[in-house]
Amino acid sequence: KPGFIWLDGSLVKWNKAKIHILSHGLHYGSCVFEGARIYNSKIFKLYEHTKRLFDSSKILDVKLPFTEEQINKACKKIIKKQNIKNGYLRPFAWRGSEMMAISAQNTTIHVAIATWEMTTYFNKSKKYNGIKLQTSKWRKPPTSTAPTQAKAAGLYMICTLSKHIAERNGFDDSLMLDYNGYVAESTGANIF
Repeated sequence: KPGFIWLDGSLVKWNKAKIHILSHGLHYGSCVFEGARIYNSKIFKLYEHTKRLFDSSKILDVKLPFTEEQINKACKKIIKKQNIKNGYLRPFAWRGSEMMAISAQNTTIHVAIATWEMTTYFNKSKKYNGIKLQTSKWRKPPTSTAPTQAKAAGLYMICTLSKHIAERNGFDDSLMLDYNGYVAESTGANIF
């Protein structure tokens, strides 16, 4: 892809932004992320998203090497550099490759921010006429079994599996229930 990604404090060409194959974030899911929409070149609720990124990182014991203010500035910088008018912003942080074990206290914490044009999650006809949801067989785990308060990569595998099953069955997305059987969200969006 043409353009740039903000990686560990620098703008890097999109095709040069790489991680090591033994990254702890890849093997053990020690990665936190955010997803924010951009409308008319403005990031929707940027400060709230950045705060949640930092809250998630604390829950996963991932100490970010930047301040919230630095991340907010970097988010604005990358959407300007990429000239994004209506799109998506993905800041994320993960543990590096210095240790290949469950314990990873001596790993480098990396941070990246990517952005791209995106008008809507579903096509316009679905947006205005509604989408078809299939209830997932997977449920969101109870808070006593996983750090569910964190927006962490490892917690989204059930969403990926649920969406794949729904799409194979002719649905647009999957409805996720919580561990008590109450409506929680779809695979990638809140329900309100």
